[in-house]
Amino acid sequence: MKSIFRVFSYLRHYPGLATAQLFCAVGMTLAVFVFPNATGFVIDEIIPNPARHDEFSFWIFIALLGFLTKDGLNSIRIFINNIFEQKVIFDIRSDLYQKIQRLPLQWFDTRRTGDIMTRVVEDVTNMERVLIDGVEQGLIAALQVLGIGIFLFFLNPTVAAWATLPVPFLMVGAWIYSTQGRDRYRNQRDAASDLNALLHDNISGVRQIKAYAAETAEHSRFNQFSNLLRIATLRMMKWWAIYSPGMSFLRMTGYVLVLAFGGGAVMKGELTIGDFTKFLLFLSLFYEPIDRLNSLNQMILSGRAAADRVFDILDAEEEPNSTRGAGLPEKIAGHVHFENVSFAYQEQPTLHGVTLDAQPGQTIALVGSTGAGKTTVLSLLARFYEATSGEITIDGIDIGTLAKSSLRDRLAYVTQEPFLFNGTVRENLQLAKRDASDADLWTALEAAHAERFVRELPEQLDTNVGERGVKLSGGEKQRLSIARALLKNAPILLLDEATASVDSETERQIQDALDRLMENRTAFVIAHRLSTIQNADRIYVLEKGEVIEQGTHATLLAQGGKYAELCQKSFLAPEETP
Repeated sequence: MKSIFRVFSYLRHYPGLATAQLFCAVGMTLAVFVFPNATGFVIDEIIPNPARHDEFSFWIFIALLGFLTKDGLNSIRIFINNIFEQKVIFDIRSDLYQKIQRLPLQWFDTRRTGDIMTRVVEDVTNMERVLIDGVEQGLIAALQVLGIGIFLFFLNPTVAAWATLPVPFLMVGAWIYSTQGRDRYRNQRDAASDLNALLHDNISGVRQIKAYAAETAEHSRFNQFSNLLRIATLRMMKWWAIYSPGMSFLRMTGYVLVLAFGGGAVMKGELTIGDFTKFLLFLSLFYEPIDRLNSLNQMILSGRAAADRVFDILDAEEEPNSTRGAGLPEKIAGHVHFENVSFAYQEQPTLHGVTLDAQPGQTIALVGSTGAGKTTVLSLLARFYEATSGEITIDGIDIGTLAKSSLRDRLAYVTQEPFLFNGTVRENLQLAKRDASDADLWTALEAAHAERFVRELPEQLDTNVGERGVKLSGGEKQRLSIARALLKNAPILLLDEATASVDSETERQIQDALDRLMENRTAFVIAHRLSTIQNADRIYVLEKGEVIEQGTHATLLAQGGKYAELCQKSFLAPEETP
């Protein structure tokens, strides 16, 4: 139950709402005593006594007032509870999203997007049911059972003992169901998450599915996962089908026992008709909240399974220095140095003792065959991953000691595959600079040779680009990504195949912009075209995670080594002539 207690720990932030809710709950519990007592009094004192018949209307009004008070307080309590719950759920979702933002990329590499989305949306909602039914029903039910139980023993201890005889058996049944049900509910949540993850992947990859005419195969796969969810749900509900009627039978046994022993007490003159009627009415009020508590047990199990999955994220280890660490000076020269850096991805060695140096303002080109480790070098510099050994410094400062926000604020990164969010052109550009004016945006677009096509869009800067920029061509998306990097105006640039998605003419235009951008800035460039790297101040050739050659374009060609071989085999394509 640790996860459930952690959910309720969020309630302490709102003591005023909790107190108001408790006040309403106590008032409602007291109000339920009015009608049975009024009924018993009318039966014993008013109906048999004609002299008191004029009081009949008064007691009817009192009975009605009891229900009005109970339901009025319930209305106020529901209103307060809704505010209370939504504030708490907002806090949980906020904490969860903040935590996700602080997790290392390696954590995301082993998780499916659909599963993460299920936890943030559906699992948090299931946790909300614990709060709704736990606070709203559990508190009311517990107070009502306790209060009425005490009153029944006060009314007639013997009949009350028989009436409450099923309670220990109900408690044992609830305990057995709870202890045996955790895995069933967890399996159901996991199966639902697997189905959502598959659905997310298939919707994201719908073009590939259609291109390969794989609709039938993917439909079969979807049915397979959907069937697993069906089986897990049926297994869960099978136990509920036994538990719920069984508990209902035990409750009804209490009514039979009251009828038997309460009726016997009336016949012996030990209990009045009014008190016997009171007993029956109170017994209904006693077992009705127990019924709610049994239903609540199922909801708590479901909420517990969801809470376990949510807290699995909240308890995950964050990136080192995700929120703490030193800050880089306001102005940096941009001297970047890798000293004997190694990296292993999930125990798979990727880099081995890499040493490279970029003096302030230099352009460093990284070349090599696919899988040589070029992108990994940029990822380590941005601290998307942490080096296994060695040291990376900026102006002599070990980046491992820096707050990641401070480090990444000085980097502009253009990835090989441009990523645009489902929003407007303006929103995608302002990711780099939130307070950028329209003039700043147009300047960056012009420098990236993207101004012309953006002005031709229906709403220009306010045009929605669609999910992942689907409404734009590959070259247009890349130019917007470059414009975003230009807008950031960072002292260190990381360009991973930044011109890969554009044609030769557009590449020349963008390269001009990048050349201007790279002036007096340290730049790391990964590219396969000689036009992009031949003017680099230094070229590092990587092979299987190691630096095997370094030098300028001319010196490396003269050496006749791997770099020259790459050029000859067209791994590095020469600039095309128009």
